[in-house]
Amino acid sequence: MIELTHRFGRYGDSHIAALLRDAGWQVNDKRVERLWRREGLTIPVKRKLNSTEVIDALTDLFILRGVLGYIRSGNGPEFIAEAVRDRIKAVGGKTAYIEPGPPWENGYYESFNGRMRDELLNGKIFYSLHEAQIIIERWRNHYTVKRPHSALGYRPPAPEAIIPMDQRPIMH
Repeated sequence: MIELTHRFGRYGDSHIAALLRDAGWQVNDKRVERLWRREGLTIPVKRKLNSTEVIDALTDLFILRGVLGYIRSGNGPEFIAEAVRDRIKAVGGKTAYIEPGPPWENGYYESFNGRMRDELLNGKIFYSLHEAQIIIERWRNHYTVKRPHSALGYRPPAPEAIIPMDQRPIMH
């Protein structure tokens, strides 16, 4: 369990339990949860910004890069706060919020992109395009073939099929 946690640091106890079961361990979620707590394992907390921190970050960017015509953002509370809108307006910018629901802003893609950023990109530095392509493809393959998905009962969407040697077709 500890080895899997080190390897997949952003996975919670439910995902780790599913990986253990796939590896042949007979464990239930409650036992893994107890061991998880006993070992002091946690998912590192993401740093979240409030509206004041967003204003500070935007101010730094405006100083470094100049004011942009539009600031495009999601509709999270830190971006729709009146103080943020007022600050952007005060420096001559405008806000452009992402409207919920259009097909190009599909929740499935947003979920995948968030997972990819959380589980891979935030913890990696790529030194070449080739290295990035290899590591990202390896992660994409793991995400599709091995990674437990809670919406699928902690099963991967497309698990590898393992055909026993005695059942494989004979190739001539």
